[in-house]
Amino acid sequence: MAQAQTELSLWYHGAGSANAEEALVNQVVADFNASQSDWKVVLETFPQLAYNDAVGAAALADELPDILDVDGPVMPNWAWAGYMQPLGIDEAKLEGFLPGTIGRWNGEIYSVGLWDAAVAMMARRSVLEENGIRIPTLEEPWTREEFDGVLQTLKDTGEFDYPLDLGMAWKGEWYPYAFSPFLQSFGGDIVDRDGYQTAEGVLNGDAAIEFGEWWQGLFENDMAPGTSQDAADRETGFLEGKYALSWNGNWAALPVVEKFGDDALFLPAPDFGEGPVIGGASWQFGIAKTSEHPEGARAFIEFAIQPKYLSAFSDGTGLIPSTADAAADTANYNAGGALEVFYELSENQAKLRPVTPGYIVQAKVFEKALADIANGADVIDTLDAAVDEINEDIENNQGYGH
Repeated sequence: MAQAQTELSLWYHGAGSANAEEALVNQVVADFNASQSDWKVVLETFPQLAYNDAVGAAALADELPDILDVDGPVMPNWAWAGYMQPLGIDEAKLEGFLPGTIGRWNGEIYSVGLWDAAVAMMARRSVLEENGIRIPTLEEPWTREEFDGVLQTLKDTGEFDYPLDLGMAWKGEWYPYAFSPFLQSFGGDIVDRDGYQTAEGVLNGDAAIEFGEWWQGLFENDMAPGTSQDAADRETGFLEGKYALSWNGNWAALPVVEKFGDDALFLPAPDFGEGPVIGGASWQFGIAKTSEHPEGARAFIEFAIQPKYLSAFSDGTGLIPSTADAAADTANYNAGGALEVFYELSENQAKLRPVTPGYIVQAKVFEKALADIANGADVIDTLDAAVDEINEDIENNQGYGH
């Protein structure tokens, strides 16, 4: 008599996702279940905005699933809090993966992702050329002075509502993911990465103050729409010509290619003095600490990171495949592909958000500070208050185990 498969529960954040993501996860699960007779993965999906809270509640109730989906920067908190266990995967199987797709905490791998995400300055070649603006490259990005001049030149044309769209309509993780790289390029950071015990000097030092004043100036000088930006304008404003430039992720790039074809440009981040930076790390799979079948969970994750699935996710969602081999088999990231540049940006400019359990608090504090500064709050007072809040949280959590 055939033995029944042991059930493994998998929670996923992409319920109702507009693109092919949810269907692809279902496909991987079905393929894995059919590929062997030991395990049967049962998928439960959650809307992204409710997902982290659901995991926190399940952890308190001791009802976590076997396999967790986790956002890269959140993983250290879940590992520290005892939600997750080390992946136990052979590192040789992760050779060639983009750095942002591998989740490490305290020297061990806890999670691995089927894709990464990168942000670029979306532009139109014709607009830049008509205005005598140099097209920057990975090797020679715009300097701060150049970028400020570009914004002024584009504003002076009078052809756009704003020269730059930063996506201020988006809240939450977008702020630290998209905007802390600007701060880092100025020479500051959300928290001091040397021990992760304080934000003093990095979030309120000279470089951070200079960044804050520059940031506030964007909104005071009408270079970009502020925190009251309409969500619909964020989605379609660049496509409709309301904005000359748009700071946006590769998940939003395919409609730009479809609309503008060869006129579409995806440009590297400007260098504000300490090198150009973009965010790295997206959603990843890991194993709950309470799983009674970690070997089954690990078998599923190893199955899911096959190149064919990395390529399929990229083709379905526009996200960056985790390896160069998988990229070569995609429609958009192959040599000469419309989105190939995003793989190069991720490889060359990506910096992980602070790898600390305290990040989930630090991210919210950073978001509020940047929104307040954009709305006219005093830069130094706001950054000092943010530092105090972050340091108090670190102290209350005994340094988060660093």
